[in-house]
Amino acid sequence: MMKPETHLTPANEDYLEAILALSEQHDAVRSVDIASHLNVSRASVNKAMNILRTLGLIDQEPYGLIHLTSEGRLHAKDVLQRHQMIKRFLSDILDISAETAEKDACRMEHVISPETRKKWIAWLRDVLNDHQSGG
Repeated sequence: MMKPETHLTPANEDYLEAILALSEQHDAVRSVDIASHLNVSRASVNKAMNILRTLGLIDQEPYGLIHLTSEGRLHAKDVLQRHQMIKRFLSDILDISAETAEKDACRMEHVISPETRKKWIAWLRDVLNDHQSGG
């Protein structure tokens, strides 16, 4: 199980987010699918999966199919929520192009504090008067 003081690197959070996205499309996630999705080598995927497995965020037999644990799924959804919130703000509020908003959200999602995220989501819901703000 992941220790509360453990902080994942932005790359590890990207791997969790990719596994979540791929698992919504397919029942099972393979290393090759993650490598293709993130445009990284299979060796990089295998190294990251070892770290995520050690932290209790994924289940995977050696070189087998990858599944998020319940804790891994929660963390991946948290990363995805941050990403969607930031992207939505950049595109809908600041009128940033979709491509730039996507790239910037990918970088920014890793550094936003829980306090800022909570208030930002509330603000987006109020201003946009809907529930598509990632919360």
